[in-house]
Amino acid sequence: MNVLAEITKAGLLTTVQDLGRKGSRHLGVPLAGGADPFSLALANAALGNAPGAAALECTLQGPSLRFLAPTTIALAGANMDAALNGAAIPLYEAASVKEGDELVLGAAKTGARCYIAVAGGLAGEDFLGSVSTYAPAALGGLEGRALKPGDRLRSGGGKTSAAREIPAALRPRFTSEFFLRATKGPETHELSPDSLKQFFSARWTVSRRAGRMGLQLEGPSLSLIETPSQTTTMASSPVFPGTVQCPPDGAPFLLSCDAQTVGGYPRIAQLIAADLPLAGQMRAGDHLWLRRTGEEEACDIAQKKAALLADIFPCGFFR
Repeated sequence: MNVLAEITKAGLLTTVQDLGRKGSRHLGVPLAGGADPFSLALANAALGNAPGAAALECTLQGPSLRFLAPTTIALAGANMDAALNGAAIPLYEAASVKEGDELVLGAAKTGARCYIAVAGGLAGEDFLGSVSTYAPAALGGLEGRALKPGDRLRSGGGKTSAAREIPAALRPRFTSEFFLRATKGPETHELSPDSLKQFFSARWTVSRRAGRMGLQLEGPSLSLIETPSQTTTMASSPVFPGTVQCPPDGAPFLLSCDAQTVGGYPRIAQLIAADLPLAGQMRAGDHLWLRRTGEEEACDIAQKKAALLADIFPCGFFR
């Protein structure tokens, strides 16, 4: 596989990610993959890659790369003021690069993550059908870790089709305020009536405890009513990206892509699939409002979103 580029500056947290390890949670293996899979897939679509081709995920502060071979790239997600040889390049559009070109990304203005895709995707260490980096267990990517200066990126050699134009209406623009929808969780009934109202009406703030494992939300302290799961230890139960747990301190925790597969705190809500990618763009200090949504409505929203994206993702896009 051809060497495409060398990392000259690593950025805050830059990793190789695809759409994750689907179908392995029963083995205790987290999903991993892009925290904002929609932006990752859009970057790939702009190049004609498969939606799940591996790309770079850059968090808050982007990296710098020197290209060692000609290729085509596309960026999507958070705006990091990317510049190729000092000239600004836009998001969601393909850009040709040649040997010796330098790509520099700065700090994200809003949003948390930018994706750099290359034609044919990136190579990485395969584990259970994915090259996504899962750093807690040193799986995938490059030695299962964040990239550092001197690391070299290799082509994944994937097939490409014609590059796609990403319509302006489908290009996400992030702010510091997020409005997400969630269904009830298996233990929603354990919230006190007042806490249930607060959970779905309060303005929550993302705390400094925010990363690929999940995000702690600051706001009103939630109270749990007396149930067997409070008088004894709650049995560990399945959790997923988008699950909202309520620990004993009453500060809800929203699980993200690298979250564990089981947990012992009450599961009070679940983000709907259509909104889950937005959680990957939230950062410390951002504000979040949650609206309660029924299961049938959540399915209807998913179907409508799939139809909206059918021209770009004809096979559907919900991992």
